[in-house]
Amino acid sequence: MTFAIRQERAADAAAVADVHRAAFAGDAEALLVDRIRADRDAVLSLVAVDGGAVVGHVLFSGMIAPMRALALGPLGILPGRQRGGIGSALVREGVARAEAAGWQAIFVLGDPAYYRRFGFSVDAARGFDSPHAGDHFMVRIAGQGGVATTGPVRHAPAFACL
Repeated sequence: MTFAIRQERAADAAAVADVHRAAFAGDAEALLVDRIRADRDAVLSLVAVDGGAVVGHVLFSGMIAPMRALALGPLGILPGRQRGGIGSALVREGVARAEAAGWQAIFVLGDPAYYRRFGFSVDAARGFDSPHAGDHFMVRIAGQGGVATTGPVRHAPAFACL
């Protein structure tokens, strides 16, 4: 199966919502994406497309932090396309674009066994004060040195609705 990754377009919004509803068997993540967009907190939104159909989506939103930081999520892949490399490709492409644009840290709430492969660390996130702190709160720090490793971090306001 083949797919391409590109920046989300306005015309993709309904398909992106459908992906998240199917991936998470509910509306919460689709509504989160809509709210982040409406609040203008979306920084990077990528879709995986196969044959013109959106089969996956990842969103990166701005955070309040002691460095230039983004939150990764939600990440959703159509159930029939999961475990085929689409999620990994979306995360890798998003991280590469974010770091190329000068973002210094990316935080994620998710499964450490999955996100560890992309350089995210629960241990590195322990120094940050967040309402989401815990065993699924991780960070990837870009580059070397000069980036805060402690301090308060806050997701976009839309995350409070979860």
